[in-house]
Amino acid sequence: MRWLVTGGKGMLAQDVERVARQAGHDVVVLTRGELDITDASACEQAVEGVDVVVNCAAWTAVDDAESREGDAFAVNAVGPANLARAAAGARARIVHVSTDYVFDGAASTPYPEDGVVAPRSAYGRTKAAGEWAVRAEAADHLVVRTAWLYGAGGPCFPRTMARLAAERDEISVVEDQVGQPTWTVDLADLIVRLVEAGAPSGTYHGTSSGSTSWFGFTRAVLDAVGSSTVLLPTTSDKFVRPAPRPAYSVLGHDALVAAGVAPIGDWSQRWKAAAPTVVGAPVVG
Repeated sequence: MRWLVTGGKGMLAQDVERVARQAGHDVVVLTRGELDITDASACEQAVEGVDVVVNCAAWTAVDDAESREGDAFAVNAVGPANLARAAAGARARIVHVSTDYVFDGAASTPYPEDGVVAPRSAYGRTKAAGEWAVRAEAADHLVVRTAWLYGAGGPCFPRTMARLAAERDEISVVEDQVGQPTWTVDLADLIVRLVEAGAPSGTYHGTSSGSTSWFGFTRAVLDAVGSSTVLLPTTSDKFVRPAPRPAYSVLGHDALVAAGVAPIGDWSQRWKAAAPTVVGAPVVG
């Protein structure tokens, strides 16, 4: 199959390109400079002769979106609408990557794929609008929500924590936000498996299994790099930001199971596999 991947400089796009090529697919990757997804005619030209469109392009500056929601909407909603419409016209399947921020973060059990969408931030609202647009414009779609992404292809939480641990004697990290750290390699692999399985059109959750807090994830990062930096728990009210962060970002995987596609493994085991490439440290055990 011939694949088109947007957002070519991002962590996820880099791994989708690599994993899809390893699976034997012909992959074209376009950066923002090569394809402006807010340009409908450019999207139509880009998808010509393509079988699968994977949209990794997004406005991900969560806090900036609070003051620039119109700009974020253009990238996160108008852009996906253009790609989905173009994909439908070319009879291509579109895979659109979305986020846990479409939920309110107030749950205490994993959010199902058909759970009520109630974003609390501008970023979440624009991503929810993008999901709606993809579903409306392309019958043959896969909306894949993810969360807490990290990878070797760009800045990410574990790299930041490893750097801070090398610079400081102690670090304070929130323990009242819970989610599923997810390796971009694993999400890329899941996307390829969904497409190759011919999974039914719909919404899927592309996150690791299990859950932890940012504090717990940081503990795993420090263990991976062998750091003796003191780790102190704190709460979100000590780190006030323009955009509210979901307190609970755990997503369920029932749709994957129903489609016969195995969910990503437990976050802690996947982190052990990822750590050597993400923070340059082998993990023992």
